[in-house]
Amino acid sequence: MNSNQNWFKYWFNTPYYHLLYNNRNHKEAQLFMSNLASFLKLKPGDFILDLACGKGRHSIYLNKLGFTVIGMDLSENSIDVAKKSRTNSLDFIVHDMRQSFEDKYDAIFNLFTSFGYFKDDTDDLKVLQNIKAALKPNGVAVIDYLNIHKAIAELIPEEIEKRGPINFHIKRQVDGNFINKEIRFNADHNDFFFSEHVKCLDLNTFKTYFKALDLQLVAIFGDYNLNPFDEINSERLILIFK
Repeated sequence: MNSNQNWFKYWFNTPYYHLLYNNRNHKEAQLFMSNLASFLKLKPGDFILDLACGKGRHSIYLNKLGFTVIGMDLSENSIDVAKKSRTNSLDFIVHDMRQSFEDKYDAIFNLFTSFGYFKDDTDDLKVLQNIKAALKPNGVAVIDYLNIHKAIAELIPEEIEKRGPINFHIKRQVDGNFINKEIRFNADHNDFFFSEHVKCLDLNTFKTYFKALDLQLVAIFGDYNLNPFDEINSERLILIFK
């Protein structure tokens, strides 16, 4: 694994990260939020934390659905962009999810594989403990993670993604308990190298985490339409817990 354990702090804060991933599916995100809100029976005005919100695409739509939303992210650049969409019931702050949260929420969402970045399992447990502590008595939390089994089975070892004048050379491999991605490119007459490391967390590992923290797993889904989870075929591992 790359010796830079805080790779996410630097890579997510560059304009090149947003350029590489500028093809996010906003309609899919809106469908997912609508489906979650319906399944969880959230009420207008409920207080939601979008944890690791990026530039706020989920937060913004949740706010349009009538919820009061706080978006948190470690990336200052992402939060600066997200703040342009602030309303009286939508705000964004820079925050490290390993640090406790001040408020109590009706729901806490951690979406689009925004978990499992840390080398040490104790950091993952710390995040889950922070989520548990920040839920109201009847609050509920959601983690939307990749289905690690399908991701490994369909791993593309090497490819080039073209974004405008920049060719992103990407290599992927499984190394121990992580899927590692190396990203190399030339931009503005400079060579850049960044890496991503996502932990190979499967359903059983999450169950072990939840048991250690006395968290109750309420439901498991395998895609944004909230279809049942299948270890071989599902794109996502979506966990509802409290």
